[in-house]
Amino acid sequence: MYFIALCDDEAKELDQIENLLAIYQDKKQILEYKTERFESAEALLKRVIEEKYTPDLLVLDIFMSGKSGMEAAEEIRKSGCVMPIVFLTASTGYALKAYGVDAIQYLVKPLDKERFFHVMDFVFGHIQKMKEEHVIIKSAGAIRQINPDNIVYCESQKNYQVLYLTTEEYKVRMTTASLWGILERFPQFGRCSRSYILNMNHIVSVEREKVVMDNGSVIYISRNKVAEFKKEYFSYYFD
Repeated sequence: MYFIALCDDEAKELDQIENLLAIYQDKKQILEYKTERFESAEALLKRVIEEKYTPDLLVLDIFMSGKSGMEAAEEIRKSGCVMPIVFLTASTGYALKAYGVDAIQYLVKPLDKERFFHVMDFVFGHIQKMKEEHVIIKSAGAIRQINPDNIVYCESQKNYQVLYLTTEEYKVRMTTASLWGILERFPQFGRCSRSYILNMNHIVSVEREKVVMDNGSVIYISRNKVAEFKKEYFSYYFD
């Protein structure tokens, strides 16, 4: 299931995009998606930044009354959101600026069905690649994509998991087993105890029963896991 945010201050334009997506879905058969409509940049920003809504794709008009789509995209990027953005506009004049906020594609109105389908093929291929390369965390109705390289370590705190990232701490309500089920496919992650999952690329040193991370944290290895974790760590680097 893909979650797609559509933002345009004209309802008829939103209707057209949804119609094209429906035709595209019929063509692809396997594509499942859900859209959420926004008729202003302000409404979109409230949902994305304040409510932590993270769709798989944002289709965003540039020219809108009130705050422009370009201004909204800049604020979204400053907040740390990395969802793919496809810009819609009646003018090609903003093309270079659009790529300044890492827009994945640029569509000129009126929308052409074949061009729209071509862009969607590219976009969904890109999203699938991102899903394979990123950690996807679903919590409280929101989806967050995290580059695994940015996770230093994870700590279990009762019913929550705290992900210590290179730039922030991210707390999510889930079990350690569920988080490990997401991270274990990435070879750089290992478990040194029931409460900790470490990114071995961020380890500075392993000393007896403790691990020093590159953010300064010192994490102690469970006694019954010392030999196993050290073997896993050295295997990761030297095998």
